[in-house]
Amino acid sequence: MSAFLFNLDKVQNSISSLNFLSKEECNQIIKIANTQHLEKAKVITKKDSSRESYITWLSSNKETFWLFDRISNAVLAANKEFFNFHLYGIIEGLQFTNYKSPSGKYGKHVDKILNSIIRKLSISIQLTDPSEYEGGELNLYLDDDPITMDKQQGTIIIFPSFILHEVMPVTKGERNSLVTWITGDPFK
Repeated sequence: MSAFLFNLDKVQNSISSLNFLSKEECNQIIKIANTQHLEKAKVITKKDSSRESYITWLSSNKETFWLFDRISNAVLAANKEFFNFHLYGIIEGLQFTNYKSPSGKYGKHVDKILNSIIRKLSISIQLTDPSEYEGGELNLYLDDDPITMDKQQGTIIIFPSFILHEVMPVTKGERNSLVTWITGDPFK
């Protein structure tokens, strides 16, 4: 039996851009988040021990509009070139996450949630200078071997929300990141 392909798969597994945010902008976001109450992160689909971190949510307002605008423009450009998904936008806000040593982590998971809004792209932005902590690597899994993403402060990483990933335990210091998800129509 033979097959005739209509289209070739051009969807990238991930993309990243160094210096998406400056050191000063990263520090500004950390300062904004730290003025809010951080609460222990919860996991809906797995045991609580798979995630040890503290979170707060940033919404679009006078203080953060520039950040939402910059993320939106980066996602639209990346989507056009690398993913070509039909997208709606940022529905859930921006989640600021703090991982503290000796065990701050988030075990293997996917961001796609059954019977929930349709997350199509996951965004992770590294806010902490990697010289201030050890561990805390963001690993993506396409097979058994992880792909470790760049830890440089200000780096944005964009990947499809159905890709398995984890944040390794922070063994020294603290790691701060900003994550969000871009929603869209069902995959067809």
